[in-house]
Amino acid sequence: MISISPSPSPPPQLAPARCPDGPALAPALDDAQLSLAADALALGQWARVRGLLAETGQDWDLRGHRLTVLATSPGSAAWAGDWRLAEPDSGDAATLLALATVRLALHGESSTGAAADACATAARLLPEDPTPWLGALILARRTGTPEARVHAFQQIRARHRDHHHAHHLMTAALAEEHPGAREDPRHPAHAFAARAAARAPADSPLALLPLVAHTERYRVLTTAGPAPRPDRGHWSTRRAHQILRDAFDWWLEWGGEDHPRAKVDLNFLAHATFHEGWMAEAAALFQRIGPHPTRAPWSYAGRDADGAFRAARDTALRRAGDITAPCPRGRR
Repeated sequence: MISISPSPSPPPQLAPARCPDGPALAPALDDAQLSLAADALALGQWARVRGLLAETGQDWDLRGHRLTVLATSPGSAAWAGDWRLAEPDSGDAATLLALATVRLALHGESSTGAAADACATAARLLPEDPTPWLGALILARRTGTPEARVHAFQQIRARHRDHHHAHHLMTAALAEEHPGAREDPRHPAHAFAARAAARAPADSPLALLPLVAHTERYRVLTTAGPAPRPDRGHWSTRRAHQILRDAFDWWLEWGGEDHPRAKVDLNFLAHATFHEGWMAEAAALFQRIGPHPTRAPWSYAGRDADGAFRAARDTALRRAGDITAPCPRGRR
């Protein structure tokens, strides 16, 4: 078992990575079936998406992950519209159209009203499914009121109490409250994350939500004008150390790597261990992440996500003793 260093040395600044080739920031993560379906949808082959979603069933976290990724495929809204015309009673088609319309609205290519209406239509067709409400929460996260966010989140929790993506979205939104305030354990983001982690089952990846909240506050504090603390300061407090220790211990015991968004959690955990200076632990996490980095949190503090990930990975592996490993050809 890996032990956390009691007095880690601070990590170096994130310099450019040593290797020109690196992992892609692919939203499908390690879901190969999803990647194939997304490619098919970009070509207008929505029948493959229909089969994938039928196979997904009521695994709500997996369904939400797959539909939000499919909504990013080129032309997804147009192809979902064609599917709706062919099968007007299809809740899957309506939900894909809703999430794709939300994405268009967030890019200024559709109205927020059209996106909200599309989510409401999908919710009527699939009243037990939290995914249309996930679309509403994504929309409210960027364009709605706090009340709209809370309403969408409550609707999601009524259908799936421990919805992973929804909890991450709410944590990120709450972290933006009082942006210029000093780091405070009573901040709404920390309080929300602590409550969610406490009420979740022991094996739930929501146990890592306090770490996510600490990282989201790092994002806000480093973008709200002059940073109130340097990078190292945010991660070197006794409270930060305890949050990270608890999160890493949970990962050692439970892993959680069968969850569809497990790579998201691993990236948050690797990011935190790296900034805390726990290089052996970070190296182990980077090995588990493999070629599946996520844009958040590596893009935080204004960094290029791909470059920051590769630089941190290379540094952690080198510091952990992997100094003779050759530069990989392409992806690890």
